[in-house]
Amino acid sequence: AKLTVAASHDLVLAALRDALPAAAGLALDLAFMGSLHALQQFAEGRTGLAGFHVSLGVHAPGELAPFRRLLQARRDRLIRVVERDQGLMLPRGNPARVHGFHDLERKQLRFVNRQRGSGTRLLIDRLIAEEGLEASSLVGYTNEEFTHHAVAATVASGAADAGFGLRAAAAEYGLAFVPRVRERYYLAVRASALATPAVMRLIDVLRGAVLARVVATLPGYRREAAGTVVGVEALND
Repeated sequence: AKLTVAASHDLVLAALRDALPAAAGLALDLAFMGSLHALQQFAEGRTGLAGFHVSLGVHAPGELAPFRRLLQARRDRLIRVVERDQGLMLPRGNPARVHGFHDLERKQLRFVNRQRGSGTRLLIDRLIAEEGLEASSLVGYTNEEFTHHAVAATVASGAADAGFGLRAAAAEYGLAFVPRVRERYYLAVRASALATPAVMRLIDVLRGAVLARVVATLPGYRREAAGTVVGVEALND
């Protein structure tokens, strides 16, 4: 069975696609894009599932509205996949002693951003605003990359002094990491598809040993309640 998945970039999801043995009887046709673009495709019926992520804890007013607009409580359900750490990616040893976006502004360090429409870009903009900064005051704010790996590679190469993304991507490139947010990653699915063999198989995989092995290799990930199906109302401000 094959499932089409439009998804925000995630290291566990990519590794899971590659790790699924033929015996699993499941293949993931995975296309990475921004969270909102993935949910737009899902809302339009152009993909079977959509992967997106939201931060845990207190949300800014209206922060979840862009996600909720593309989901319908009666029509859709959410499958929990993983929890993951996002934060600032910095050169090894954090020589500039960066702890927040205010340090990037004050020291005029070069930042590499994520693309508009990505869940991580929404998060970056929220954190910048919470620190009382203007996005335009950050050097490199308009320089965009499309994946966590691309951001990490840009910092590792010296083309930027800082980026923002997953702890696991920072670790892969030997970068320093300053954690800022813990997130939950979901897969949106039609309620009517939950009883199909392919989706039932996916839920089994998320609850089983294959996902456990993948998560064990990637720093900053936890498989809290992986494979649990919840309603759209789980996205509460």
